[in-house]
Amino acid sequence: MGVEGVCGLAVTAVACGAESDESGSGTPSKDPRKLNTFFGVMVPTILSMFSIVLFLRTGFVVGHAGLLQGLLMLIVAYTIISLTILSICAISTNGAIQGGGAYYMISRSLGPEFGGSIGLMFFLAKVCACGEYVLGLVEAILDVFGSDPGNLTKPSHFFFGSFLLYSSVVLLLCLLVCLVGAHIYSRTAFVILLVVTVSLLSIFISSVAVKPQDIFITHHGPGNQTVHYNASYTGFNATTLRNNLAGYTLDYSTNSVMSFATVFAVMFTSCTGIMAGANMSGELKTPSVSIPKGTIIAVFYTFTVYVLLFILVSATCDRILLIQDYGFLQKINLWPPFVTIGIYCASLSAAMCAMIGASRILHALALDQLFGLPLAPAAITSSSGNPWVAVLYTWGLAQCVVFAGQLNAVASLVTVFYLLAYAAVDLACLALEWASAPNFRPTFQLFSWHTCLLGILSCLVMMFVINPVYSSGSIVLLLVLLLFLHFRSPTSSWGYISQALIFHQVRKYLLMLDVRKDHVKFWRPQVLLMVANPRSSCQLILFVNQLKKGGLFVLGHVQLGDLDTLPSDPVQQQYNFWLSLVDKLGVKAFVDLTLSPSVRQGTQHLLRITGLGGMKPNTLVLGFYDSCTPEDFFLQDTAFCDSSIGRGTEGEYNFGVDLPSLQAHFPPVRHVESPRWLSPEEYVGIISDAIKMSKNVCLARYFFQLEGEGKDSKVDGSERTIDVWPLNLLQPGSRDYEDVCSLFLLQMACVLNMSNKWRHARMRIFLNVETESSDQGWVVNEETFRELLRKLRIRASIKIVPWDTVVQHHIQPDEEPSGALSEDFLSAVNCMLMENSSQAAVRFLYLPRPPAHHSQSQQYLAQVEAVTNSLGPTLLIHGVTPVTYTDL
Repeated sequence: MGVEGVCGLAVTAVACGAESDESGSGTPSKDPRKLNTFFGVMVPTILSMFSIVLFLRTGFVVGHAGLLQGLLMLIVAYTIISLTILSICAISTNGAIQGGGAYYMISRSLGPEFGGSIGLMFFLAKVCACGEYVLGLVEAILDVFGSDPGNLTKPSHFFFGSFLLYSSVVLLLCLLVCLVGAHIYSRTAFVILLVVTVSLLSIFISSVAVKPQDIFITHHGPGNQTVHYNASYTGFNATTLRNNLAGYTLDYSTNSVMSFATVFAVMFTSCTGIMAGANMSGELKTPSVSIPKGTIIAVFYTFTVYVLLFILVSATCDRILLIQDYGFLQKINLWPPFVTIGIYCASLSAAMCAMIGASRILHALALDQLFGLPLAPAAITSSSGNPWVAVLYTWGLAQCVVFAGQLNAVASLVTVFYLLAYAAVDLACLALEWASAPNFRPTFQLFSWHTCLLGILSCLVMMFVINPVYSSGSIVLLLVLLLFLHFRSPTSSWGYISQALIFHQVRKYLLMLDVRKDHVKFWRPQVLLMVANPRSSCQLILFVNQLKKGGLFVLGHVQLGDLDTLPSDPVQQQYNFWLSLVDKLGVKAFVDLTLSPSVRQGTQHLLRITGLGGMKPNTLVLGFYDSCTPEDFFLQDTAFCDSSIGRGTEGEYNFGVDLPSLQAHFPPVRHVESPRWLSPEEYVGIISDAIKMSKNVCLARYFFQLEGEGKDSKVDGSERTIDVWPLNLLQPGSRDYEDVCSLFLLQMACVLNMSNKWRHARMRIFLNVETESSDQGWVVNEETFRELLRKLRIRASIKIVPWDTVVQHHIQPDEEPSGALSEDFLSAVNCMLMENSSQAAVRFLYLPRPPAHHSQSQQYLAQVEAVTNSLGPTLLIHGVTPVTYTDL
């Protein structure tokens, strides 16, 4: 072999071996599974791990590292791949494995984003490796039959057009075999394995049959100088063995001094063929049995061969021969063509294995529709189930690699891709183990989360040992593909390991979230928003999503009914529709539904049982009880009007809820003359119940007029104003601006002012004063209030509003024992609000405590309705929770 040609070919072989190891097979279910453990797993795995590395890199590793360090490298390398093998065996014995092999394992365990990105990298790596193997085979042919075997690298020594022609012919041969199908390929691979085995036997026999001899080696040095070396084959010799125990020197093909890391990187690439059998999963009769058994036997066999070969060459060949001629095995063989044929067969097998593996992974990707139309034709198969279009895709791309000429540098990138894939398999197994899912019961038990984690770390370390630049680039490519697939939002019915892991972690952290350790300085609103019909409540849902400030947000709904009179619970079937609504609106909310004879009882149920541990609602938000005709938000938003699904694609899994069914599920909005679900007494009773249960209450009115809250809105609040009226306007005698309810009002307004769409809004606080009163204490109260705002770090402007004329209409309790307020007073208060807050985007008002007796409920509602009449979006708040804190 030529100087650089040999080393380059070795790199090529390595990459290809890595590729072949992934020979995925994604044959459709109609294709009968024909392959057993030997033909389907052992043969491709052994060939992938041998490749031409067995013949061309043994001398390189032993010559530079020495026998002791060479064996140490072998042990370390096989330890690393053995950790991944344990993960492969665990996943493959936990259920039925379909076509796609490693891609199928990863995608079904980690989800479509991770599986799709790794799968595409698999495919590209296999394509490059297929081209690399073909190039390496042609170079080996020209090296033996060319005019100057001593220097293959100079273009003058072969006609470039002929080189491409030979490469294309070899690639066409691989195409023909792969078009026939994986079954024929496995038989072809078996014949190649027999040839390689014969070549190996000839090497071992030659070690005792060939007599010691001197070998003359010539290299072209710098400045067109010729360098000559006298090497010797000694046969088994103790002195030769001692001289080959250790030592690093200059590599003649790269003119650089080797080290443990560089030699280990070269040697390790020959060990990346462990997934060849796993990726034939679509053609295996019993994948869960064949993959573990065949892979383990193949790895043990190849390890034994490598150890014996290392010992053999270190005891029979002097160091000069090992480090100056990486193709020395041909020169010390009984019949040199044995080794030459072995190299050719190994290269051809690796190329076919890479092509058929790439086509199976591409076929699996196309069936899963992760990348849309560009890969759609690859899902087409022949009558026998062979994905011939995917094979043609692979052949075309591999031909492009061949046209590019020698791409030995790509070999390292290919190997890095495989190591990243192995790390992903370990990650999948680790995730399944950590999730503690009851259905993860692999029959293969010789693994633990420790082996998975160690496998991940060792693969990542080896990536950077082999090539830090390519490793960084591959991780960046993985992240880009992850983001792309995440943006496309492919959903599936495979089951998501992330959900199991999240459940496991959330349960753990919820147990750690101790309600006894709550502190006011870490308080945040946790909202239960009661929704009768989302068609008329979408704007309010979007507003409360801004108001929650990273807290809990739950959409509650009460279905009227009695379970005793129903055949099944009607609520369970509704969750998917509500969750699809949440997705459509883009809010971060949970959904909690209940069945109850009355809305009041249902709301009590939700207030008590919604949430878990330290995450339970502390604030109840209700729509306002008035006579306004509800508007249908579904008719206004294009997302609910379009006949399409929006971002979804034809193959997207939508959990059984498409747009027409979502629209049909929620009934039309209530007509103005339609009967109501609850009475005024029941509505006020819900407010009283919440306050008794120490929940803060917010009543939201006119929020259907609020605009710019949608997820696609660009509003940043710069044109908005938030008005706060912290005084109880229905009790003019109350001048306490620092009671719990007033401070809660300020806190909620401040929280809204911190949200994305309101952060640039101006906040105004209105102080009502009686300027004509003989008591001028309001001036002192104003200064006290300004100091309070400073301590609470609330940035707002204070507006003084004289309301002497309003108070004059107030009826004193002794004049009206029932507590009724005159219409003049209510109208005056409303006019004051209209005069000062008509341009505000939203208003925060003090909600008086509801009456103790239900007979006064209608009067209470009428007073609140009169005060807020025609105001625009208004939030009436009654707070019972201390929420402000001035210390650190």
